[in-house]
Amino acid sequence: MGANSSSISELPENEYLQKLSGSEPISENDPFWNQLLSFSFTTPTNSADLKLLEEATISVCKSLVEKNPRTGNLGSLIKVFLSRTKELKISAECQNHLFIWQAHNALFIICCLLKVFISRMSEEELQLHFTYEEKAGPSSYGTECEDLIEELLCCLIQLIVEIPLLDITYSISLEAVTTLIVFLSCQLFHKEILRESIIHKYLMHGRCLPYTSRLVKTLLYNFIRQERSPPPGTHVFQQQTDGGGLLYGIASGVATGLWTVFTLGGVGSKASAQLEQCSPLASQSLLLLLVLANLTDAPDTPNPYRQAIMSFKNTQDNTAFSSSNPHAFQINFNSLYTALCEQQKSDQATLLLYMLLHQNSNVRTYVLARTDIENLVLPILEILYHVEERNSHHVYMALIILLILTEDDGFNRSIHEVILKNITWYAERVLTEISLGSLLILVVIRTIQYNMTRTRDKYLHTNCLAALANMSAQFRSLHQYAAQRIISLFSLLSKKHNKVLEQATQSLRGSLGSNDSPLPDYAQDLNVIEEVIRMMLEIINSCLTNSLHHNPNLVYALLYKRDLFEQFRTHPSFQDIMQNIDLVISFFSSRLEQAGAELSVERVLEIIKQGAVALPKDRLRKFPELKFKYVEEEQPEEFFIPYVWSLVYNSAVALYWNPRDIQLFTMDSG
Repeated sequence: MGANSSSISELPENEYLQKLSGSEPISENDPFWNQLLSFSFTTPTNSADLKLLEEATISVCKSLVEKNPRTGNLGSLIKVFLSRTKELKISAECQNHLFIWQAHNALFIICCLLKVFISRMSEEELQLHFTYEEKAGPSSYGTECEDLIEELLCCLIQLIVEIPLLDITYSISLEAVTTLIVFLSCQLFHKEILRESIIHKYLMHGRCLPYTSRLVKTLLYNFIRQERSPPPGTHVFQQQTDGGGLLYGIASGVATGLWTVFTLGGVGSKASAQLEQCSPLASQSLLLLLVLANLTDAPDTPNPYRQAIMSFKNTQDNTAFSSSNPHAFQINFNSLYTALCEQQKSDQATLLLYMLLHQNSNVRTYVLARTDIENLVLPILEILYHVEERNSHHVYMALIILLILTEDDGFNRSIHEVILKNITWYAERVLTEISLGSLLILVVIRTIQYNMTRTRDKYLHTNCLAALANMSAQFRSLHQYAAQRIISLFSLLSKKHNKVLEQATQSLRGSLGSNDSPLPDYAQDLNVIEEVIRMMLEIINSCLTNSLHHNPNLVYALLYKRDLFEQFRTHPSFQDIMQNIDLVISFFSSRLEQAGAELSVERVLEIIKQGAVALPKDRLRKFPELKFKYVEEEQPEEFFIPYVWSLVYNSAVALYWNPRDIQLFTMDSG
């Protein structure tokens, strides 16, 4: 890279990189390393520059792959980096910019090289490249190779957990997180889920294992803190007055501290502008955390990173840790909750929230006890509301989070007590005042309707209806618009039912006269739609039998559209569940008839409220309570690992992979 590199396209011709990848072994003590590592560099952020950097690195790597077995220069570069990191903590405390800066540059080069190596060779070949030593022939391969990989992985983890996060250490902390992601990126180049990986083995056993809980905790705190990237050049020492002594006289500009700055993706570029809005370290730490949490269990050991995520506790929790989990730790739940509420615009944060609610009972209990649950639920509802703009995985995660929350009766009660004003993002209707519960119902019903007309995904339907069913017994003071939407969804379903029935009948008639073409499977369509109608009737019934007196608006909507239900009274699939709905409609209809014609809306609601008290509850048939619990499917890794890596591929800061090399997922699944 060298002090005088000025454009990416010139990198392959750079004399220092040529020497690194050349046929001459370079000893770890050679002044060359100081020359190689003395460059200022603004990491490229736009894909065009990242692609150029990748292509330039490939050219250097081809030569290095060929020469490294004889020179061992990759190993020497890694040892130079390792020797420098031993002093990093002291350097940070003493504000030794130069030392940190050169260590960062060494790691940056290692990361660039590793990324290309991993995309182009097996883990076994990669492991072999770590065994080659300076001036050594093939005879000296040995166990050192594993030591050097383990040494580097362990060093990266120590760097993340032990180096204080300051302006001058921000870049090297980010680079350490990025390099760990790169080490694990071999999964991208395999169609199958990796269950036995050399790198996984290092991270789950041996010297890395004792750092598990500290690494998970640090990555979570990086996400919580959302530290902004320091101004460019902060990691470069500001004034160097002692001439070139320290720097082995590399460049005449040393004395004034003016380095040739290798700037890519300048300030005006779109990607840079986006990065300024967020924290690269927080984003990258979250991606690494998700990758680690979703590594498959080893045959002899469960994934320790997942164990740590499943068991950490609140700093205010004084109960003893379970001896069965050595990776437990404590973290400030209030800060974590705030960060989760604020960051839900990204898939990554929603996936983290899902993992914590699903896997960590301490977090779930804490979240459900919060009195400001709307701060978490509203961003989730917004994701679902903008379903057209989100990828299907993000929508699933948001929906499953709601399903997990609605498993709790306390949650289902409390959401109707939270009153919201002016929900600006809800465009269909002006909502000046509405309960969180009614808004949740509106958004879930809207998602079902969207799914019916567009994606027709049964999985989405099932989860939406399960969340509504869980809430139904605790529906309270439903907003008139929410009540209307429940009935109009039923209306839509009944029209669809009639249409499919008609198509099936016509198709059957037509098929009697010809044997040419196979029949469309109307029976299956009918079956699915009848299941959904049954579920909707159960939800309405559950509300009427458990909280009719709390929901005059639902009774009003039911009476207004009473004709809709007529056709289902005698239908064998719905007869039982229709009894209660029929009874309620008849009871209130007769009271309205007695009150006379031309009644105002207010008067009708008044009659409904009075009737709700008078209705004999014992006449309503009892049905089993509607309760659905989210259960992860078997082999969840088949869904989550490609999903997590598609997020890394699309969102990682300053990482570019050639789309043609990716095997794990197709490009449109990101």
